[in-house]
Amino acid sequence: MQTTPHHQEQDLSGLTPEEVALQAVQEHAGQKGNLLPILHTIQDRIACIPESVVPVLAEQLALSRAEIHGVISFYAHFRTQPHATHTLEICRAEACQARGGLELTAHARRRLNCDFHENSDDGQYTLEPVYCLGLCAQSPAVMLDGVPHARVTPEKLDALLSSQEAQS
Repeated sequence: MQTTPHHQEQDLSGLTPEEVALQAVQEHAGQKGNLLPILHTIQDRIACIPESVVPVLAEQLALSRAEIHGVISFYAHFRTQPHATHTLEICRAEACQARGGLELTAHARRRLNCDFHENSDDGQYTLEPVYCLGLCAQSPAVMLDGVPHARVTPEKLDALLSSQEAQS
């Protein structure tokens, strides 16, 4: 279970996402502007903010569902589904885009059959954008499960993914 310094680790087994949301609301009751801390708490505890918690939060916080959705969709950090087993981040910064990043992104989307912020159909990969890995002189760059890779071509990406799949 992932915890952050401001959250106590607790046993969440058996709780529904809606019950986790209610706990988060109770923990942050009385705080002004408590929607963001509540959303962080939910995601920290169950790895995402599922659609089913939106009506609960709207009712508890006297906000519209649209307001809750607006906050979730505005912040790229929030996810509505858990990350897959592996995370592939593709640099979207200018240097990477100028040196093949667009083609690499298109190839990754086809290979994984998903778009940014989505999971591949097999549940193995989450595709995420990142806006600079600090490898501009060696672009385009990707990060696979926290490990940076430079000068990545579509062929090199295929080799990285195949190697990862062979290890799994």
